[in-house]
Amino acid sequence: MKYYISDLHFFHENMIGQMDHRDFESLDAMHAHMIDRWNSKVRKNDETVILGDFSFGKAPETEEILKALHGKKYMVIGNHDRFLSDKKFDTSLFKWIEPYKEIKDDKRRVILSHYPIICYKGQFHKDDKGNAKTYMLYGHVHNTCDEALVNKFIHITRNTIRPGFENPEEGRIPCQMINCFCMFSDYTPLTLDEWIALDEKRRAGMSLDI
Repeated sequence: MKYYISDLHFFHENMIGQMDHRDFESLDAMHAHMIDRWNSKVRKNDETVILGDFSFGKAPETEEILKALHGKKYMVIGNHDRFLSDKKFDTSLFKWIEPYKEIKDDKRRVILSHYPIICYKGQFHKDDKGNAKTYMLYGHVHNTCDEALVNKFIHITRNTIRPGFENPEEGRIPCQMINCFCMFSDYTPLTLDEWIALDEKRRAGMSLDI
């Protein structure tokens, strides 16, 4: 299986007390929960793409976390992944480390970036049933005002008809941008289909007010 998740922020205490207000008494408690949630889902031969901001810690302590997590791991670089700048960090703990990546997942193109890309490659592409053929998975914005702005853009884009189409539905833009923020999934890596379902459920009750 292939999974995705973003912005775990191991060793980043501000995620508890300030930015995310995560409901943990300490970093140790947060780490234990995140490791448990990961390992309850991911098995030895599964693959997990981390969409940036995995760890705010130093190289040795981040290596210990990676060794405790099941499966094969792939890294999209985030702005807080300072451990990657340490030349002593064991890069073999990841199958690849990239700032941007395009992969295939069950015949669908997946755009991988830490930062949301509002005009991503293939955003107009649909299959013969009208379903999106390309998905843009991102992180970085957590559940902040920036995410609210991205959500407004998604709503506007999905309701925009490109000119030149006799059938309006053919000109509709799928705009499948999905924030794989770890708190949306209770710190559990999810498959693309699981993220799609969770995103649809989240949008069903979403307010576009900021």
